[in-house]
Amino acid sequence: MVEAIKLWNEPNNMSHWDFDVDKGWALFSNMAKLAGAAVKAERPYLPRVLGGMSPIDPGFLRNLEGQGVLEHVDVVAIHGFPLDWNHWQLDEWPARYREIQSMVRHPVWITEVGVSTFGAEEVQEFGLRRTAELLLNLAPRVHWYSLYDLPRAWPATTRHREAEGSSYYRHFYMGLLREDGTPKKALRHFADYTPKMGICQWFHFEDPRLDEAVSWLKKLGVKKLRTGLSWADSFRPNADAWFDRQMTALEDFDVTLTFCFTPEHRGHRPHHTSPPLRAEEFADFCVRMTRRYA
Repeated sequence: MVEAIKLWNEPNNMSHWDFDVDKGWALFSNMAKLAGAAVKAERPYLPRVLGGMSPIDPGFLRNLEGQGVLEHVDVVAIHGFPLDWNHWQLDEWPARYREIQSMVRHPVWITEVGVSTFGAEEVQEFGLRRTAELLLNLAPRVHWYSLYDLPRAWPATTRHREAEGSSYYRHFYMGLLREDGTPKKALRHFADYTPKMGICQWFHFEDPRLDEAVSWLKKLGVKKLRTGLSWADSFRPNADAWFDRQMTALEDFDVTLTFCFTPEHRGHRPHHTSPPLRAEEFADFCVRMTRRYA
C-alpha cells in the first residue's frame, strides 16, 4: 500500500522548517541524507521523495543538490497555490514545473496543489478544472490539497496568523468538503479526474474524520493518497495503536507516506518546525515506520 516515502514537508517554508536556526539548510541536508540512506537500506526499491518545495524555488533546489541531498532521493516534489499564496498566475504552472524538471534527472511530482473557497466556492470549482487541464498530462503525480477543510477550532499550526493576514485564513478553506463533511461545489467534478489525480489529506492524532474520509475517497475513485505520520506524535501515549489504525484504514490506496514534525523535546527549539538535535533520531523513526508499514 505504501508506494513512496516522503522525507519532510516544505523544508523551504518557515511553517515547516525553521531556517532561522538552520541557515543555509545544512542541518536539513544532513538529516535528509541520513534518512534517505536509512530508508534505502531498509527497503531498497521504495521511492524516496524529497519534501515538496513551497514556494517553488530553483535556488533552494540547487543548494540541496550542492549539499548532496539529491543523491539520497529518487523523486523531487513541488507544491503550488497560485490562486491563494504564490506570486504567479495559475497558467504559469507548466512553466514552473518544467523549470524544476529541467534541473534534475529525477521525476518531479506535484504533491500539493489546491484552491481555497475563502472568497467563493466558484473559484475552487474553476481552479480544480483548470489545474487538471494544465497538470494531469504533465506530471506523473498530482495530489489535490485537500479533502477536508481544516476545522476552525483547530489552530493552523503550519501557518502564522499574525504575519500572513488573510492568507492564514485561506488555509482553513482548502477542502472539497466543509469541516462538517458537507460537499462544496467543486466536489461534484473531482471524480472526473480520478484515479489520475490523487488527494493529499493529513490526519491529526486520533482524527475522528478517518473512517468518513476513507468512504469519501472511495466514492470519488481516489487511488493515490498522500498523508503523513508525525514523528512528534510518536511520543504520545498509544501512538503505535493510532498509526496502525490509520494505516489499516488506508490499505486500499497507494499511499505516499510523509514523515515530519520534530518532537518539542528533541529540537534545537521546542517546536515541531525545529531542526532536531540529533538527525539520526529522525532517520530511526523513518526506518521504524517504513519497516512497519511498507
